[in-house]
Amino acid sequence: MNDIAVLGAGMHPWGKWGRSFVEYGTAAARAALADAGLGWRDVGSIVGANTVRCGYPGYVAGATFAQALGWQGARVTSVYAACASGAQAVATARAQILAGLADVVLVVGADSAPKGFFAPAGGERPDDPDWLRFRVLGATNPAYFALYARRRMALYGDTVDDFAQVKVKNAAAGALNPLARYRKTVSPEEVAASAVVADPLRLLDICATSDGGAALVLSSLEYARGHGHPDPVRIRAVSTVTPTYPKAVLDLPDIATDSAVAVSPAPHSFRASIARAAYEEAGLGPEDLSLAEVYDLSTALELEWYEDIGLCGAGEGAKLVRDGVTALGGRVPVNTSGGLGSFGEAVPAQAIAQVCELTWQLRGTAGDRQVPGARAGITANQGLFGHGSAVVAVR
Repeated sequence: MNDIAVLGAGMHPWGKWGRSFVEYGTAAARAALADAGLGWRDVGSIVGANTVRCGYPGYVAGATFAQALGWQGARVTSVYAACASGAQAVATARAQILAGLADVVLVVGADSAPKGFFAPAGGERPDDPDWLRFRVLGATNPAYFALYARRRMALYGDTVDDFAQVKVKNAAAGALNPLARYRKTVSPEEVAASAVVADPLRLLDICATSDGGAALVLSSLEYARGHGHPDPVRIRAVSTVTPTYPKAVLDLPDIATDSAVAVSPAPHSFRASIARAAYEEAGLGPEDLSLAEVYDLSTALELEWYEDIGLCGAGEGAKLVRDGVTALGGRVPVNTSGGLGSFGEAVPAQAIAQVCELTWQLRGTAGDRQVPGARAGITANQGLFGHGSAVVAVR
């Protein structure tokens, strides 16, 4: 096993604070260092998950956070993989630790998001598939989420009431999380009464854009045991796989599927392959999970993740939420943090925040949202342009 230790986890509360992403990231970093019982000078490397919306420093997040914390000679790396940036940062940190390049690595991601939904950057960029999906299709993120919701309704018979139950579940968990942006329970009737954004999804079915930050302090197991952490939470697998040709299901920003004339599609979708790679590396399966944190950009998309991480078969996700399997107190709670529905998107921080939640759950320190006896968990999300993102953590 190539396990590494999670010594510390920290976050800046999420919301719309109107300040620099640097402030959120440094606050999260200091919280993670305090949680680890270490100082900034104990860190041998810092890996920053980039954002591309906050001016030039966002492209060099590692150095930006290192400077904000105070130059001390640590190695520095900056990574960008859209919504998978945090997982890429964790993977980079793990590689450095296992290679013996650093005993302690600080991973930081933070964002100060724009108002409203994400829009393309300025300029004419016909070779940029993300620009094309806005300009050619008019496919904003909410429109993309709605296409997937309609697909589920057509293929599996999911209903808007099923989608609403996901929001009800996640809002109940978010109400118990002091770091969440939205800390209010909602009813199915309130979801149904919210404004239609992209049919069939309503305002409470989709996640907001948010400011926020998250950080982890990671180390080798030897370092952890020698510095007061005899039984740390361990990261056992990080999956950053890419799709397999041909992709037979439309996956924006690409605006067409691959041809399957000469080569048959793989038996599993791209998103399913992300989790499968993580399970294979960890030597675990979905039956071993105590909980999961998945990428609920929309309520409908969360149902799809249930299937992609192996909690049920294709088309069975809605039944899990109807039966309470994925709620707090259920057999495999999903999004005990409250998910993006309660936090909103702060893109470079999202995958890191998911690992923070697993850490607190596996330590048994998650308070009122604690999953009793939690021993293993998985995170899952996806970055644009074919970036996989899954982390398996165990205790």
